[in-house]
Amino acid sequence: LFVQKLTLDTDIAQLSGVGKTREKQLNKLGIYTLRDLVTFYPRAYEKRSDTRLAAHYSTDEAHSYILTVATAPSSNMIRKGLTVTKFRAFDDSGSVEVIFFNSPYTKNVFHIGDVFRFFGKMKINKKRLQLQNPKFEPYAEGVALPDFVPIYPLTSGLSSKILGKLVHEALSEVLPQIKDPLPEKIRYEKKLTTLSSAIKAIHFPSDDNDITDALSRLAFDEFLYFALSISLSSGRRSTHRGIKFSPTSLSPLTSLLPYELTDSQKHAINDIYRDTVTAGGDGQIHPMARIIVGDVGSGKTICAISAMYIAVKSNYQCAMMVPTEILARQHYSDIQSLLGRLNISSALLIGSTTAKEKKRVYEQLADGTLDIVIGTHALISEKVEFGRLGLVITDEQHRFGVAQRAMLKDKTKNAHLLVMSATPIPRTLALAMYGDLDISKITQMPKGRQKIDTFVVNESYRQRLNTFISKQVSEGGQCYIVCPSIEREEGFKDIYLPEGVTKIASERSLNLKNATEYTEKLKSELPHLRIECLHGKMSGKEKDGIMSRFSSGEIDVLVSTTVIEVGVNVPNASLMIVENAERFGLSQLHQLRGRVGRGERKSYCILVSENRSEKATARLDVMKNTGDGFEIAEKDLLLRGPGDFFSANSDNNLRQSGGFSFRFASLCDNFDLFDSAFNTAKSIVQTDPELTFDEHKEIKRELLRTVNINSSSIS
Repeated sequence: LFVQKLTLDTDIAQLSGVGKTREKQLNKLGIYTLRDLVTFYPRAYEKRSDTRLAAHYSTDEAHSYILTVATAPSSNMIRKGLTVTKFRAFDDSGSVEVIFFNSPYTKNVFHIGDVFRFFGKMKINKKRLQLQNPKFEPYAEGVALPDFVPIYPLTSGLSSKILGKLVHEALSEVLPQIKDPLPEKIRYEKKLTTLSSAIKAIHFPSDDNDITDALSRLAFDEFLYFALSISLSSGRRSTHRGIKFSPTSLSPLTSLLPYELTDSQKHAINDIYRDTVTAGGDGQIHPMARIIVGDVGSGKTICAISAMYIAVKSNYQCAMMVPTEILARQHYSDIQSLLGRLNISSALLIGSTTAKEKKRVYEQLADGTLDIVIGTHALISEKVEFGRLGLVITDEQHRFGVAQRAMLKDKTKNAHLLVMSATPIPRTLALAMYGDLDISKITQMPKGRQKIDTFVVNESYRQRLNTFISKQVSEGGQCYIVCPSIEREEGFKDIYLPEGVTKIASERSLNLKNATEYTEKLKSELPHLRIECLHGKMSGKEKDGIMSRFSSGEIDVLVSTTVIEVGVNVPNASLMIVENAERFGLSQLHQLRGRVGRGERKSYCILVSENRSEKATARLDVMKNTGDGFEIAEKDLLLRGPGDFFSANSDNNLRQSGGFSFRFASLCDNFDLFDSAFNTAKSIVQTDPELTFDEHKEIKRELLRTVNINSSSIS
């Protein structure tokens, strides 16, 4: 008989033990081939090597207990939908009641005299020891059981035990076929294990060292592929010839400003001037790729307007892309009022622009008679063509992916690129998120910018909060209230326990404020105020309409989700209230706080939280005591990790960088590895800029597969 050899690319259905039902379950997890299966890594481990006697139990942590079944299991239906199976087991130190809920099959698994290794947290009920729903496996003297048991992300009908068996079966077939992309020289220098060893150890580790070595190798690979994609991108940029703008005096522009530029703004503008006007060391101008990072209200926009001025005076066009129509209108108003006085033409191109106006804008952009266009994603339409595009600007960079900004910039290959972000980030994350961009930081706030007093309160202040809202509005101010969710989240199902504990109501959403209910409640409590709700499920037109009315003063209180994190400038807004503040990252809270204090009114930010844990208190105290966005970002990274910056939402720049994401690499814990990977990537690109050497072919293959980018983009 001919037996088909299994390979990494073999369909998962060919693996022994995978039928139609199992195949569908695996497909739900994104597992279609044996490669997918062996690289579907555990999310955690149960360390079952710590075996204790029953009398030495712990109620805080799960441990292993070697117990002998003492009584025959009995199974009873306590109520409809709840079956309880129980029996007693013992060791030399005492006896334990073992209980399983809704697992009637266990009645036929355990027999008097059988010995099992049970794993779970011990509980005490009426002075009796209990193990509830423990993991179990038959135990025999001299037969080794695994010290570490992998726990996988799962779907309905598929257990970690079943998935582990399938992984073991697949590895036995394909492990020798796994080629290591890293040359031996790099592995030796970095003291890294082989890829095949790492994959085997990450699934079935023998000890802690196995896990550590495997994680280091897999994390290094992630860092390296990301660093290579950036290094190759930067290398391509440096070889392209860019547009050389003309030497231009900014005096006509700065003389119109009612304020003096800060030193940070001047440095950023000088960076732009050097990139676009002053030739580099090789005597050539290369396309600028720069990001300006600074707090909300730090004055990034005037830096962008300065870049526009230089471009237009050099006879080139500018395109500015922003995430929302209301923000596009605001930028258009600011740019038109300033550059319009210098005879520089500009236009607005957004989804709601009339067909007649769009046609006019398209024609003037194509023939070069329009200097500047400000718009949303409408700018990347195929209908938009430029006659002489020289500068592309994107605002609120974290709302766009690399692919989106590239689509606009590719309207002209050698155009300069300037992006802006109001999310101050630590150096480590800046390198990861914006590694293909040069960075200019604005660390100073303009003179006259209001200091925002920040307070942390609990629910006992609710009545005083309502009074304070009314006071702010009566004095001419406006208020934002931010909630963590749109609607009430579905609570957990009731949890039933035996032996007299009948029910525990564990409703997750009990104290979680949601925007829709909160709005209605506030309207009934403060009927004299004009209160509206804004959230992300609304259409763009609805959101823009509400923000326009809030901006014009037609709304007193705006209850919202974090959709207002990127919003318009409302100088009249003097109060920001954030509900369930402990659920937000510090940098996000800082972004929200930056929505107020933008005018002459004394402004306040009130963080409401019932969570008084040590960690939550420490985080909110940072907000209360610190106003510097960069300092907050550093502390956020230390206290919370990089989740705020690398969250799993679609706005995440890193995850949109060709679909790249970190599964093992942590910028908090692995910075030395991160640094090492970037140095290795630079070394590889310097010696082999096309990745053509034999020793780098596997790296190139894995880079293309992992980062999911077209080969033409790196060679």
